[in-house]
Amino acid sequence: MQPEGLRVRFVVPGNVRHNSGGNVYNAALARELAALGVDVDICPLDGGWPVGRPEDRRRLAALLCDHDADDDGTARAGRLVTLVDGLLACGAPEQLAAAAAAGRPAWILLHMPLDDTGHNEAGLERRALRAAAGVICTSASASARILARHGLDGVRTALPGSEAAALASGSDPPHLVAVAALLPNKDQSLLLAALSALTDLPWTASLIGSDTADPAYAARLRNTVDRLGMQARIRIPGELRDGALEAEWAAADLSLLISRAETFGLVVTESIARGVPVVVRAGTGAVEALAAGTPALPPSPTPAPAPAADATETLPGTAVALGTDPAPLTEMLRRWLSEPGLRTRWRAAAVAARGHLPCWDATARTVLAALDQERPAAQPPGAAQEKPVEDSPAAQADGQ
Repeated sequence: MQPEGLRVRFVVPGNVRHNSGGNVYNAALARELAALGVDVDICPLDGGWPVGRPEDRRRLAALLCDHDADDDGTARAGRLVTLVDGLLACGAPEQLAAAAAAGRPAWILLHMPLDDTGHNEAGLERRALRAAAGVICTSASASARILARHGLDGVRTALPGSEAAALASGSDPPHLVAVAALLPNKDQSLLLAALSALTDLPWTASLIGSDTADPAYAARLRNTVDRLGMQARIRIPGELRDGALEAEWAAADLSLLISRAETFGLVVTESIARGVPVVVRAGTGAVEALAAGTPALPPSPTPAPAPAADATETLPGTAVALGTDPAPLTEMLRRWLSEPGLRTRWRAAAVAARGHLPCWDATARTVLAALDQERPAAQPPGAAQEKPVEDSPAAQADGQ
């Protein structure tokens, strides 16, 4: 696929500075679109996203309605398509509608529905999605939720890709890693509670992720390790990159992502790419990621419950039904630590799955197939079903 003079203005949040899954996806997408011959202009936009302040949305509006000309007023060559990360777009419906009215409708790349960010603003999200030229979700579970919540037609799905990685060698005793920003949604506190009941077995663990997004929560996690006297077993080093992160992956025998809400969970496929099995929380999009490299188990379009016992034999790990009680996670980890046969089966499944993971080139081609088509600005997907929405407290508060 060679786009004819297509240029993509890719507007991304500038306020998410840790190594989030959305940031990884955006960077990989931009890189692979460029490799396909697309001129990609990445535009980071700082602000209090999602939703943002009035001045944040004004800057977004100016960017969306930019006349796309050089300093001397000469129009730039090629057809410009604007793609906006959903973290910005879903809280700014008026700005997207204004851009569409000006003949510059923008596409939305939706990593996570707005309510999963802690902003229960379905009205804002609904109007923003309907004002867009089109919507691309980064997981089947996100697409299904958008369809169920808003009845939006024509939503596309571009699953994340993965990078080839060296096979992890593991450790003795077994080493567990949880690679995620230290945030309440990632529920590292539940993991610590589960691990505290396993001190009769040999293991070590590292909780790796940014400690700047919620410093108070990160401090509580470190205090918990100290209070439990597990400093010799559990490390919380903060965010690691490059060689330091690769060293942790190389030592890993099991990875955990037990977020309360997750639309996919790139760290799951990053783990499988290294042959490291994963434990995820049932009912989240991480279940979809767990099956991404298992051809016999195509990803479910909706967040799945925990797999049946026989299904776990073919998965590189398992999904555990979790609430606030750490006991189910403790039970699963105890079984994994105590049964060499289970560890062997999960490891074999992860090694087999790593050769079937999707690549980022396929992600970019899916996105490009959506963007590189003409769509009348007056009829974005779902526009025929649009109804006025008055249920947004944020809209009532500041006129947006």
